[in-house]
Amino acid sequence: MKKVKALVLTGYGINCDYETDYALKAAGAESHRVHINELIKGEAIGQRVVLEDYHLLVFDGGFSWGDDHGAGVLLGNRLRYNIGDQVDRFIEDGKLIMGICNGFQALVNFGLLPGFDGDYNKRDVALTFNDCGNFRNDWIYLIHGESPCVFTRGIERIELPIRHGEGKFFADDKVIARLFDAQQVVFQYATPEWKSAEGAFPFNPNGSLQDIAGICDPTGRILGMMPHPEAYNHATNHPDWTRTKESLKRKGESLPSEGLGIALFRNGVQYVEEVLL
Repeated sequence: MKKVKALVLTGYGINCDYETDYALKAAGAESHRVHINELIKGEAIGQRVVLEDYHLLVFDGGFSWGDDHGAGVLLGNRLRYNIGDQVDRFIEDGKLIMGICNGFQALVNFGLLPGFDGDYNKRDVALTFNDCGNFRNDWIYLIHGESPCVFTRGIERIELPIRHGEGKFFADDKVIARLFDAQQVVFQYATPEWKSAEGAFPFNPNGSLQDIAGICDPTGRILGMMPHPEAYNHATNHPDWTRTKESLKRKGESLPSEGLGIALFRNGVQYVEEVLL
């Protein structure tokens, strides 16, 4: 059986590539970490690196180019003006793209999200400085409503870590209304009771309008989100894992080794297996 091939970007301040690569492999993909320059030049040591050879492209987290000129701006523009035509064909071929944290910021700067009317070169939304005025490193609650997103099938709620200084989702009221009408809002920040955060800090950690933590394009094949699913790749990543382990032990159960974040990557891998292979 053919393997699902995933390309994880690395280089110039991107620092979540190993975690993302690990998560994709745990989900069943054949994952490759590829430097941005190798992808743009189309060559690596002894072989060509061609985007069309892959099924899933991940813009992973970090601080590309030190967030100079704004988080994700240089990464988004560098790829758009060098291999934008390849990315367009990648989307036309029905393949998947995921952007996590800095990767989400790059997607919106590239214009890949929200992708209204099939336009993947228009910037309609922004991710800007947190309202709290500082970098946030915390665990948050997320709720998932109805959406066409292929990565979130079967997920109604999840806890994930965040680590960002520019995570506030901002857009014109008409754009936000259109996102909700088209069910393109994938994740919203929530309280520990799994109710909408309604902007309350720290449950909404950055002041995102309408508690938006992630969106997808109209096809559901492009996902951008600020929280880090790759950073919950093992149960012991969660700060309460020892308490959970003891609670399960008293019920005669054991702590599963896999972290809940792997589910998003597995959904993507399964979609490719079902539709593209």
